[in-house]
Amino acid sequence: MNPVASTKIIKIKSFEKFDFDDTLVMEVRLNIFLNEKKVISLMATPTDEKALAIGYLISENLINSLNEILDIKIDKDSEFEVNIKFKILNSNDTSIKNLQKNSSVISGCGSAKTANSFLDMKGEAIKNSSTFSSSLILSRMSTFYTECDLYEKTGCVHTAKLFINDSEFYIGEDIAQHNTIDKAVGKAILNKANLENSFLMVSGRLSSEMVAKAIMHKIPLLVSRTAATYLGVVLARKFNLTLCGFARGNSMNIYSFEKRII
Repeated sequence: MNPVASTKIIKIKSFEKFDFDDTLVMEVRLNIFLNEKKVISLMATPTDEKALAIGYLISENLINSLNEILDIKIDKDSEFEVNIKFKILNSNDTSIKNLQKNSSVISGCGSAKTANSFLDMKGEAIKNSSTFSSSLILSRMSTFYTECDLYEKTGCVHTAKLFINDSEFYIGEDIAQHNTIDKAVGKAILNKANLENSFLMVSGRLSSEMVAKAIMHKIPLLVSRTAATYLGVVLARKFNLTLCGFARGNSMNIYSFEKRII
């Protein structure tokens, strides 16, 4: 499925009105099935479906690693579906049942989780001792939208970039910001990249959901050119995630675990 579509609109420029062929981003319902049982529907841009599904399942603690997946198939003929066969373990069986019971369709703004569920997140704090220079972070932010094809075509998608090292990075683009993280991370996981010393940049606000996804993947640094929410900061401090916002020009705000920034 093409991720964009064209339509005719009326455009005004320099107070002159004229016909214009515009390019708009598509949004579809992506259904994810685990062992032939539907677990969630995501409203998403139809790109990188496999990466999105894998990134989502790991960030939601439904699977622990790529090794648990036996087979992945994408069906675009009837409905937009990703079908995954995997090993059911005691550690993820409860999470899957809870998702099937309580989940709702995810829109561009968030998921079915509540603020309390994020505060109740279990797991170890990020112990990574990597450091990142402020000059590197700001340099990467200055070129953040380069190589972002959908953004350049439509201006209507969020973007995430996961930097593994100086030469390796992964891009996720989607109408929903949380999907961009799952796509970028999913691509990295499929390519067997090591996330231990990586850092993640996103185009939108640093909400609790964005922070939670970074924590689940043990990514030590999350950066945005916009603001953080209070709950996002509380969660980042709880799990030793380095959280930086308003990264623009030659300045940024460090909300948590500042010792990683040099």
